[in-house]
Amino acid sequence: MDWLSIAGGLVVLTLGAEILIRGATALARRFGVSDLLIGLTLVGFGTSTPELVSSVQAALMGSPGVAVGNVVGSNIANILFILGISALITPFAVDRKAFRRDGLVVLLATLAAIGVSLTGEFGRLAGAVFLAAIALYIAYAFMTERRAPDSPEAEHHKAEAAALPEGPKSPALDILMAVAGLALLVVGAKFLVTGAIAVAAKLGVSETIIGLTIVAIGTSLPELVTSVMAAMRGKSALALGNVIGSNIYNTLGILGLTALIHPVAAPAEIIRFDNWVMLGATLLMILFVTTRNQLNRLEGAVMAACYVFYLGWLALNA
Repeated sequence: MDWLSIAGGLVVLTLGAEILIRGATALARRFGVSDLLIGLTLVGFGTSTPELVSSVQAALMGSPGVAVGNVVGSNIANILFILGISALITPFAVDRKAFRRDGLVVLLATLAAIGVSLTGEFGRLAGAVFLAAIALYIAYAFMTERRAPDSPEAEHHKAEAAALPEGPKSPALDILMAVAGLALLVVGAKFLVTGAIAVAAKLGVSETIIGLTIVAIGTSLPELVTSVMAAMRGKSALALGNVIGSNIYNTLGILGLTALIHPVAAPAEIIRFDNWVMLGATLLMILFVTTRNQLNRLEGAVMAACYVFYLGWLALNA
């Protein structure tokens, strides 16, 4: 029943995120919000809502291992597994100039999360600073991309928004979908976190391990589906933007809001090991992308193999 709770929670979370994005996007378009801004905000936050509600739910239930492990584990999975698989399917070239801004932001966000975790807690002050940082990032990105509408970054965000379904034709249905999606997210997170905590207890492993693996991989399903579909259409370069955007939102947005709502302790296991895996994965991605302005199948295979090795290490040390 605990595993069924996890599986059911993941299904409801994914469904809730999809419904919420559709309703919120339809409302935004009804009020004249541009595709650029929708791509910068609703798409990024929408695909990260499973991680958000799961981490908040875990924090409120007194499970920092799941709350923080979910974010750190998702960031690691996004880079090593999702980006690695995407490059294996279809190698792609990278515009170094386009990558420079967001690559730097994701690195700084990763370093900030590690720095705060070394204090032992993600408190409300850190949460407020993280949220202010992501607000500044979105504002800066929007202004720079609006001034250069033909830039690769702007085209990517507009393409993300344009790919979203139109949604209902009625304002009332738009609102209903957004509210229903949010409700499903809350219910799904409750089942997922409750099941994860119970499984950890029965297996005799820490909740942090479950957060880093089962919960993190499960809540990264929207990014996985989006990136793999893009790769199969020969547009693997979109996967890079999806991964970088997701990691920025995960680190600054999700950790920030979670800490602001309910401060969480930084698990000792993550401080000792997983933080540095997250930083190593980020640096590996930057190295591969910037050395030859491309991500090929060999590099994708290396990243995927690193993720398998990481999971094996967690299993051996559980």
